[in-house]
Amino acid sequence: MDARLESIKDTVLARNPGEAEFHQAVVEVFESLGPVHDRHPEFLEAAILERLCEPERQIIFRVPWTDDSGRVQINRGFRVEFNSALGPYKGGLRFHPSVYLGIVKFLGFEQIFKNALTGMPIGGGKGGSDFDPRGRSDAEVMRFCQSFMTELYRHIGEYTDVPAGDIGVGGREIGYLFGQYKRITNRYESGVLTGKGISWGGSLVRPEATGFGTVIFTQEMLKTRGTSLDGQRVVVSGSGNVAINAIAKAQTLGATVVACSDSSGYVVDEAGIDVDLLREVKEVERGRLKDYAERRAGVSYVDGGSVWDVDATVALPCATQNELDGDAAARLVRGGLLAVGEGANMPSTRDAVAVFQEAGVLFGPGKAANAGGVATSALEMQQNASRDSWSFEHTEERLTEIMVGIHDRCAATADEYGEPGNYVLGANIGGFVKVADAMLAQGLI
Repeated sequence: MDARLESIKDTVLARNPGEAEFHQAVVEVFESLGPVHDRHPEFLEAAILERLCEPERQIIFRVPWTDDSGRVQINRGFRVEFNSALGPYKGGLRFHPSVYLGIVKFLGFEQIFKNALTGMPIGGGKGGSDFDPRGRSDAEVMRFCQSFMTELYRHIGEYTDVPAGDIGVGGREIGYLFGQYKRITNRYESGVLTGKGISWGGSLVRPEATGFGTVIFTQEMLKTRGTSLDGQRVVVSGSGNVAINAIAKAQTLGATVVACSDSSGYVVDEAGIDVDLLREVKEVERGRLKDYAERRAGVSYVDGGSVWDVDATVALPCATQNELDGDAAARLVRGGLLAVGEGANMPSTRDAVAVFQEAGVLFGPGKAANAGGVATSALEMQQNASRDSWSFEHTEERLTEIMVGIHDRCAATADEYGEPGNYVLGANIGGFVKVADAMLAQGLI
């Protein structure tokens, strides 16, 4: 990192103390941007980076609600509206005990670049709460969501800020949030939230989009080496929505997904994960992978441990940030790893990324590889705006076009800046330049 960027980085980190994940995301982007500023000194003169690292708006609020026993509970809600140079703020809501301002800012910062890479007219934002929906009744989740939206509604809108789901926020939560928004505003503003049910403004392919998109991006990377997912041995972390759909898509393309995980442990299924059974256990019954192993012959369950101990030629980390460290990356490389596609946001630590790149492993960073979710959310917004609905086939075709376009944009940018195959650099520079150009054009905002 050159001295100019080092100085800006130090200022950003000092102004945002204690936000480790945000710091990590900022440093990772800054490390790619030296060549851009050599070619475009106007970006430095206009303080684009300083402005990009300071959210346009940060909203923190109290969320009071009552549990089923009548006790009052208090959580904290967040919405960070990071950058609207390309369109309304767009990014998910995460409900998880780990959520605090630093997590939301890291996710929102990544979202700026991810959304820019899609080519869709959407800015970057993110939100959530330290509320944990796991183990809560539907009635408790509804009361929390209604209280959360009672504050959030005044900050969002289809031309202002359009939240979606993330960890802990699925179709159930989006439904409760949308219902409360409609109740408070007296408007059926279907474009204000994405990830809605198909019968009330949602888009086909949206539930599958992040997992499908990650696999499509990984397939495109493999094509540059003259191969494909057909016949690959794949390991996936996580067993939620993104992971399940990544498993399904990879196996339709001829791969065998032999392992996946949850917070308690992981399963190894050499015959290939049974997606139908996995959906039943995780999505219908809200069970654990141990239940999957008990109901399928020939499957081993490992309590605790790391799914990255399983050898694979392709790894798809789809769980959460910083789940794959340098030691795990080295083990995967020793096991014959060819490619990594990040289905989660920043799941690989900086040490892990360095190991992959030094070993020549194809590495698709989350801001590129998992952009299919937000891209299809933007397609949902299009359908809402035109009072239309598209077929599964048409929407999947559009998703595929977008993901191939993101891959090609990242690859071409890496080539342009003298580092062929460096998708991290390609994604960071490709997204940054698009946003920076828009900010310059719009004046000092």
